[in-house]
Amino acid sequence: MPEVQLGAHTIRSHGVKVAKKHMHDWLILLLLGVMEIVLNVIEPFHRFVGQDMMTDLQYPLKDNTIPFWAVPIIAILLPFAVILVYYFIRRDVYDLHHAILGLLFSVLITGVITDAIKDAVGRPRPDFFWRCFPDGKGVFDNITTNVMCTGDKSVIKEGHKSFPSGHTSGSFAGLGFLSWYLSGKIRAFDRGGHVAKLCYVFLPLLIAALVGVSRVDDYWHHWQDVFAGALIGTTVASFCYLQFFPPPYDMDGSWGPHAYFQMLAESRNGLQSDMNTNSLSVRQTELDTVYVESQSQVETSRLNTRETSAILDGSRSGMTR
Repeated sequence: MPEVQLGAHTIRSHGVKVAKKHMHDWLILLLLGVMEIVLNVIEPFHRFVGQDMMTDLQYPLKDNTIPFWAVPIIAILLPFAVILVYYFIRRDVYDLHHAILGLLFSVLITGVITDAIKDAVGRPRPDFFWRCFPDGKGVFDNITTNVMCTGDKSVIKEGHKSFPSGHTSGSFAGLGFLSWYLSGKIRAFDRGGHVAKLCYVFLPLLIAALVGVSRVDDYWHHWQDVFAGALIGTTVASFCYLQFFPPPYDMDGSWGPHAYFQMLAESRNGLQSDMNTNSLSVRQTELDTVYVESQSQVETSRLNTRETSAILDGSRSGMTR
């Protein structure tokens, strides 16, 4: 496992750098948010609902046990709080940034997939009869026996969005990601045999499952809608987590995201490169010094030779006289 530098990369020291490096990812998140809004605004497919089909669609119209505004709290804010607590323990902005990015991608991708299928399928909810006929008096086409709804248009529109369950898929997307995150941080698969760790891992999934059960109990969804929503949310959460983090059973799985270890590797390579450059520079300096000293010795030798030749020439001239 690479050497881990605790507290060396905080929001203040590296936050802007990390965010800029992943600017395109944040732009894609923004695009996914726009797509989610559009999918909620457009009219879903109005599937044929005959008179004889109303037998299974006459469950009472009830309020949501878990309202729509509570889903972002469960799927986003709750995992975010756990991720933030871990940041204050480790002080690693790479882990914080990629955990938030992975969480948001998980929830938004799941939302886009879920709402796209909702609009395309247009399956009526179990309480569709009372949405279509709030006065309890059914009106059907004389030829096709298709429903001729007399209720509020917005309520009827929502009644055609049963499959799959958005509450369930969103909860499993956010809390499923949290389960992956916790399993890595507490080393749930370290082969130590501590079952208590699995309890922490399964707790978010239990909460998500209870959200799904509430949708059936409120007669807003059929059980198949909830099952499909859970499958979509869990699958997307798994892909998003493994996109940013090593598997929980990996040796590096508890320390940080892939980008953290890439940064450490680049830092070591850069340090090694600087050391090699400095070493080459020192060697070149030594060679230059040796060359200068060699040239100096050559010049000195030449001067000595010239002086010796002059003395010999002078001696020969004196003898000749």
